[in-house]
Amino acid sequence: MNAHEIDYQIFGEEMQYVELELDPREAVIAEAGNFMMMDDGIRMDTIFGDGSKENEGFLGKVLGAGKRLLTGESLFMTIFSNEIQGKKRISFASPYPGKIIPIDLTRYGNKFICQKDAFLCAAKGVAVGIEFSKKLGRGFFGGEGFIMQKLEGDGMAFVHAGGTMARKELSPGEKLKIDTGCIIGFTQDINYDIEFVGGIKNTFFGGEGLFFATLTGPGTVYVQSLPFSRLANRIWQAAPQGGGKDKGEGSILGGIGDVISGDRRF
Repeated sequence: MNAHEIDYQIFGEEMQYVELELDPREAVIAEAGNFMMMDDGIRMDTIFGDGSKENEGFLGKVLGAGKRLLTGESLFMTIFSNEIQGKKRISFASPYPGKIIPIDLTRYGNKFICQKDAFLCAAKGVAVGIEFSKKLGRGFFGGEGFIMQKLEGDGMAFVHAGGTMARKELSPGEKLKIDTGCIIGFTQDINYDIEFVGGIKNTFFGGEGLFFATLTGPGTVYVQSLPFSRLANRIWQAAPQGGGKDKGEGSILGGIGDVISGDRRF
């Protein structure tokens, strides 16, 4: 095993967190901002890249970390190591309502491709890299651009999905059409492309965007019901705009309706 072999347990329903059990000298890596709590005796270090290649030179580490900027992530990651005898526990929390999905990379040919903001944490030894799209159309119109994250190795990794998660097993040639933002990730044998919605009315008035993501089997696909971008957009639309006034949602009376419904902001 190249990656550390860790035990885990997931707690919660809508706002989950994952608790990892570390034996002596075992470690996990995580994106900044996902840490929740840990036992005394676990050491935290900030490192370039993901720490999967400990013998790599300084230039290699800088180049590896620099690639992370292309996915919108920080140059650095955080590694948590159990430095003393006895088992220690550490927990990482989901950033918004949804589900934490454990990914055993050995079940998927040691590689899994996911959205650039889906990665939560992984056993030390799992490489967190970037996956470039080879198709120009997907790069411009696929929602995720040319770049997604790839998780490689033989350990456990954990990704986060917004809302409810659906797991689809696609047979050879079977195609699934998905909103581009609803993709969590998929196995390496899945063919990922985009498809024009079609139709004048669909294009201009459908409200679902101009393109579907098409995923063709064989392989496994994970889908989320609530992408963070969709959640953020709804919050932004409902927030008070300009001068502190909202849009009087749910009432033809606007502000008067808000007062009737119990809103005292006047």
